[in-house]
Amino acid sequence: MIKVGLLGCGTVGGGVVQLLRANASYIEARVGAPIDIARVLVRDPNKERVAELDRDRVTTDAAAVLGDPSIDVVVEVMGGVEPAREHLAAAIAAGKQVVTANKMLLALHGGELLERARKRGVDLAFEGAVGGGIPVIRVLRDSLASDTIASLSGIINGTSNYVLTRMRQGGLSFEAAVKEAQEKGYAEADPTLDVGGGDAAHKLVVLSMLAFGARLDGARVSTEGIDAVEPVDHAFAERFGFVVKQLAVAKLKGEGPSAPLELRVHPALVAEDDPLANINGVLNAVAIEGRALGPCLLSGRGAGDMPTAVSVVADLVDVAIAKKSGVSGNMTRAIRLGDRHLAPMADVEARYYVRLSVFDRPGVLAKITGSLGERAVSIEQLVQQGRGTADVPVDVVILTHEAKEAAIQGALEAIGKSDYVARAPRMIRVH
Repeated sequence: MIKVGLLGCGTVGGGVVQLLRANASYIEARVGAPIDIARVLVRDPNKERVAELDRDRVTTDAAAVLGDPSIDVVVEVMGGVEPAREHLAAAIAAGKQVVTANKMLLALHGGELLERARKRGVDLAFEGAVGGGIPVIRVLRDSLASDTIASLSGIINGTSNYVLTRMRQGGLSFEAAVKEAQEKGYAEADPTLDVGGGDAAHKLVVLSMLAFGARLDGARVSTEGIDAVEPVDHAFAERFGFVVKQLAVAKLKGEGPSAPLELRVHPALVAEDDPLANINGVLNAVAIEGRALGPCLLSGRGAGDMPTAVSVVADLVDVAIAKKSGVSGNMTRAIRLGDRHLAPMADVEARYYVRLSVFDRPGVLAKITGSLGERAVSIEQLVQQGRGTADVPVDVVILTHEAKEAAIQGALEAIGKSDYVARAPRMIRVH
């Protein structure tokens, strides 16, 4: 029998308990032994849990789980950084296999925990940390181990994707779309980590560890939220043949182990014929570009109790098989991380969507194009929406050719200080 210590039994933990109970005979046949949840660590023992949980195995004492020599695998789904980090470090030190779905912990301390696990000869599995039930971690770690990943880009936060989808398809304001997401259970009471891009940034760090072998503990990923996107941006995007999506982007800038890495999370205009443009609602997707493979798209439900629990239990099955076979540690032995320099955002090269609210006075467009031209930013399209007056602003939207981030930011800073601008310029990168 493989005995499991479960740390946390909320939404995902409850899903793990239910899956193990529902698929017990199938899982036993795969592993060659039954899997038994021996102890469950919770903060509140009186809280209502899934009916499949045996209450006699619930404890509030971490030592009862981590200090039990009969427990083979520790599964962490409690979330947060501490005490989760302390608990996993103790489990690894005790020689236990570890499974986690904690993307924040891995983004901040993943390199350290993987190194601990590698030295101790145990596995640290974390498929559930990114993309819910999408097997993106396995694909990067195993299926594409023979290739060099050039880039990846993804929609990896379901809340942001739902909000942008409803703004585009339902004509809702940002605030109304967030409220609807909360009512449907797709957004937290405080949605800042999701709509602000922080959650996607954590997941991007985790993906980059595997895609590029990058040790990025606590890396400062350039992050922008979707709160500044307005319904008018969706309308203009559609006019130009694009859809607004919140993207997490990672690119290798050059060749070799010392090549810098570009990491960023922000709203982006995605061409309507791009597969990512059609990932709607709470679905997630990751587009991977391999030097040999070319493009590969993985998509599915990226959050929720059962999709994430499916990935967690799949990891549990893998490490249980390794334990039974006497080959624990193969996952972590294959992951070797090295330091990579993060390229500054000023060096990013992209096309840009710029929306300006300007007073309709003679010579204004010439001044705008002049400010851009002085910094070598070339205009692809320019549209003025309707007519304003010398005192009533009108929207002017520009699509640029590819330019450096530093150049477009410098131009917008100069334009923003001009007396013909009614409000701060709005810029969205084109994917």
